[in-house]
Amino acid sequence: MRMERKLLLVFLLLITLPLTFIGAVSYRNYAQSIEENTIAYSTTTLGNMLDNLDDYIDDMNRISSIPAYQEDIKSNLVASNKYHEQHAENENFDLLLTIQRGIEGNISFIDNIKRGATSVYIFDQYGNGYYSAKSGGIRMNVKDSYQNWMTKAAHSSGEALLISTQKYTSTLKSTRYAFTVVRKIIDNSLHDIGLIAVDANISVIEDQITKLDKVTRGKSLIFDSQGNVIYDSDKQLLATNISDRPMVQRAAGEEGSFYMTEDGVQHLYIYTKSPNTQWTVMTSIPVKELTRNTAVIRNVTWILTFLTIGIALLISIFFSFALTKPLRKMMRLMKRVQEGDFSVQFQVKRRDEIGQLGNQFNRMIVRIDDLIQDIYGMETKKKEAELHALQSQINPHFMYNTLESIRMAAELNDDTIAADMLAILGKLLRYSISDLNEKVTLGSEFNHIRYYVELLNYRYPDRFELTIDVPESLESYELLKLVLQPIVENTIYHGMDDNKPRMVITASARETEHAVFIRLTDDGIGMDEDTLDRLQQSIIGVNAREGTNYAPFKRSGVGLRNVNERIRLHYGANFGLTVASEPGVGTQVTLKLPARGGQNE
Repeated sequence: MRMERKLLLVFLLLITLPLTFIGAVSYRNYAQSIEENTIAYSTTTLGNMLDNLDDYIDDMNRISSIPAYQEDIKSNLVASNKYHEQHAENENFDLLLTIQRGIEGNISFIDNIKRGATSVYIFDQYGNGYYSAKSGGIRMNVKDSYQNWMTKAAHSSGEALLISTQKYTSTLKSTRYAFTVVRKIIDNSLHDIGLIAVDANISVIEDQITKLDKVTRGKSLIFDSQGNVIYDSDKQLLATNISDRPMVQRAAGEEGSFYMTEDGVQHLYIYTKSPNTQWTVMTSIPVKELTRNTAVIRNVTWILTFLTIGIALLISIFFSFALTKPLRKMMRLMKRVQEGDFSVQFQVKRRDEIGQLGNQFNRMIVRIDDLIQDIYGMETKKKEAELHALQSQINPHFMYNTLESIRMAAELNDDTIAADMLAILGKLLRYSISDLNEKVTLGSEFNHIRYYVELLNYRYPDRFELTIDVPESLESYELLKLVLQPIVENTIYHGMDDNKPRMVITASARETEHAVFIRLTDDGIGMDEDTLDRLQQSIIGVNAREGTNYAPFKRSGVGLRNVNERIRLHYGANFGLTVASEPGVGTQVTLKLPARGGQNE
């Protein structure tokens, strides 16, 4: 990628990323602020609504306690109970009318109550009802309602009992919904003499719910601790049980909010619970309504962001081309230098970093030209020196031919021992003078160490015995030249036991599926564990013990290490040389080489 494009990309990233990040964070913070404000407002409004409901219910509780202080009501209820007990067949309408007026006259105040209660019912023990109601009528099947209320109030011990919204038909033939406070009426002797029920129509809630829904653009719901619906905005769930609904189950605290998807639409649910009635007021707001106002802010933010990025892009293009123009010129000059033209010069007209770079470029070209001239001169002198060295070098073939001449002279003088030694030495020299990386057969390597031991036995008569155990199939196995002779040399010069008349060296070879193992075993003096450890470290070229004297391995360690390194370099790190030894028993050196077919050619 060209420099101006890189600079343009960098400028673009440096401008785009922060602007995008700032825009995204600003939009997110604004949306979060809208959400937090909505939750705070809704929570406060729901709390106020619950306070009003609590006030309504407190009023209903106070109304339900009136019979406890009204002796007229209690005496008329006692009279009603006696009448229906004694006159079940022969009705006395005058007495009934007197009882009715005595009870209903004391509860006619309901017409003056501006909020909360809409009707009051008082029943004797036989379910005979007396009532007073505002406009709108009373329950038609009041006897059925009495049975339901009496069952729920049976164990209330005279305490007020709040009953969730019920559906009923009024005397005006219209369907109504009301929640009720019921309480047993007890005489001075603490005997049950009747029941009072105070109804409140759900219309007392409706205005507040409507205002809340209008502001939040959501829907509201009121339910009790058992999941019975007191009120809902759509009036589709009134007087039903929704305890199995997920949103009811999640509204477990005193107040809170959560997100939940219903019918494929994500909603924000906000709820508050009354500690007095255990009623929960919940509002659900579609998230899209929350973000409706933020969409404008989001669009404006992104428009400004992209506009700024566009302007920044134009500025970046101008600066990137202005900065890279002298660099492009310098690149053209460098190509000319690469082609061998060292006469180029960068015309410096600037004092900034580009100008300094141009000056350095000019000085560098002059310096390179001088160095090239120096190198040409040095190469010429080096070739002359190599020619002189080559002329003075002794040709190894000349040495071999000379040894052969000496051997023939020894034979002519009947010195057969000297002739044999020279013949063996010639074979060793001839084997050694060729390329070390040349591949030889295992048989030729074993012959080479056989000649080597044979030559030493002339120096130390019958001191060394070499036994070779190699399968015929492995004699043609190819390996690197001169990997066995340094090991045998190390064995003889460092492992020979002066207390034994003869050292036996055994050379063997075996092949497995993945490797060929060549072992050279002697019965020499061996090594203790510490000496063996130092030798092993010397072989792999690691000074495991800083300051340790490696003098005993100055020759043997280097020879074995060279063999090990040659094997590892040629065949890989999985192959090489290992040493095992035991004092007084001897030493075994094992070479691991790749099996036939797995060698690196």
